[in-house]
Amino acid sequence: MNFANEIRPNRTTAFSLPATYSYWLTRYVILRLLGAIYAIAFLVAINQIIPLIGSDGLLPIGDSVKRIVDALGITESFIRLPSVFLFAHSDTALLVFAWLGFILSLAVTAGYCNAIIIGVIWFLYMSFVHLGQDWYSYGWEIQLNETGFLAIFLCPLINMRPFPKQAPPLPIIILFRWLIFRIMLGSGLIKVRGDEIWRNGTALYYHFETQPIPGPLSRWFHFLPRSVLKLGVWFNFLAELIAPWFAFWPRIARHIAGVVMILFQINIILSGNLSFLNWLTIVPALACLDDGFWRKVLPKYLVRKADVAIENAEVSKPMQTSAWIVTVIVLFLSVAPVINMISSNQIMNTSFDPLDLVNTYGAFGTVGEQRLNVVFEGTDDTDSTDNAQWRPYVYKGLPVLLDKRSPQIAPYQLRLDWQMWFAAMSTPDQYPWTLNLEWKLLHNDAKTISLFANNPFPNKPPKFIRAVLYHYSFAKPGNAQHLYWTREKISDWLPPLSVNDPQLIAFLKSYGWIH
Repeated sequence: MNFANEIRPNRTTAFSLPATYSYWLTRYVILRLLGAIYAIAFLVAINQIIPLIGSDGLLPIGDSVKRIVDALGITESFIRLPSVFLFAHSDTALLVFAWLGFILSLAVTAGYCNAIIIGVIWFLYMSFVHLGQDWYSYGWEIQLNETGFLAIFLCPLINMRPFPKQAPPLPIIILFRWLIFRIMLGSGLIKVRGDEIWRNGTALYYHFETQPIPGPLSRWFHFLPRSVLKLGVWFNFLAELIAPWFAFWPRIARHIAGVVMILFQINIILSGNLSFLNWLTIVPALACLDDGFWRKVLPKYLVRKADVAIENAEVSKPMQTSAWIVTVIVLFLSVAPVINMISSNQIMNTSFDPLDLVNTYGAFGTVGEQRLNVVFEGTDDTDSTDNAQWRPYVYKGLPVLLDKRSPQIAPYQLRLDWQMWFAAMSTPDQYPWTLNLEWKLLHNDAKTISLFANNPFPNKPPKFIRAVLYHYSFAKPGNAQHLYWTREKISDWLPPLSVNDPQLIAFLKSYGWIH
């Protein structure tokens, strides 16, 4: 690592660090964006956590806690899966802690935070991740845990001012760069190793159509000239395989690398709905940019506030000491992720410690070449064959209606939609909660139906529910029917089931979902 430019002579602070090359504004931007991401993540929990893991949810958290505690005991359970919900997991507790996290995150977004507030937010969200089961099994969940942990040590312990007198510790800034290095390089390596269509430059021929939840511009990206799409793959490799190495170089190279990685994430944000993943990935990339960069782009009043803080800077030995302790811990915990990253058997999105402090990352190691969607359909006919009048339950994000343009959802996450994207590439026995979902639809369960965009049976429940597997494709722009999608039925993913079906009832009882 070359940090020569970190200590070039200029107007200096109490730390002998030039104001232009310091990170007061960098810290401000990192914490504000991280606070906003946390606020969105907790808002998702407020809106969806009860129908997903509540006491009568699709995967009740109480069942999961009982299995874990019965097997390990409460102490060992907390050591392996630290979570406040091991001790209190009622619906009220789930909502109270989600609201608490949301309110504290808004304070951080507004510019008021310290190590204690960030620490509480970090632990609360980690509590959801560790016991959120299928719904919190994504790579960006542990990435948010790791990012949030580092952010704790950017802040003074007590002082909540947007620009405290205590300077951001340089070791923590470097650890943020180490994080973006592992995120980007891990994603690039898994692509090169994982799929021939990445290596031959054709992955983007399919990605925009087959990604989990397309966005409003996804079809436009899909129909770009093939030469442009191939160029996009090479830009992907520039951002993921080359730029990360320059995160540790002198100032100009580091700035260019940071901008390239941020622009790459913005491009992905525009082309799809990948939850808050790309917004979150921008956070550590911001550590490549120092105050000299931000002075040119941020409002003057923020720059003046930073200058006042720099002029009155105080040395905080506890912050500096804790920063170096964290650095040693992170370096020690980085051994396993680095070994995984350079291994020919590289795995994606895995944590190697109970607190998710240092993880391995990667995205889209393989790209599907066709889009499969499972659509739940109901009928109030007594006939359950294809001759019945089947009405779809429309997802909030996944495509169902052929004439409906994909909405902008991200950075918000629709957790049911994401799981159904994975389920479409698998079989129902690997997603048993889908039968619980059908049971709830057969009863017009309001909480479950809130996960969908509509209720096609508002007056009384349907007589039958089925799940159908379709192959969806983008319709060419300008078609006469004004369609956004075309589709072809493949098969029933789940056969038509009624509320009196004995096999369905027996199955749900075996899981304890009905009594």
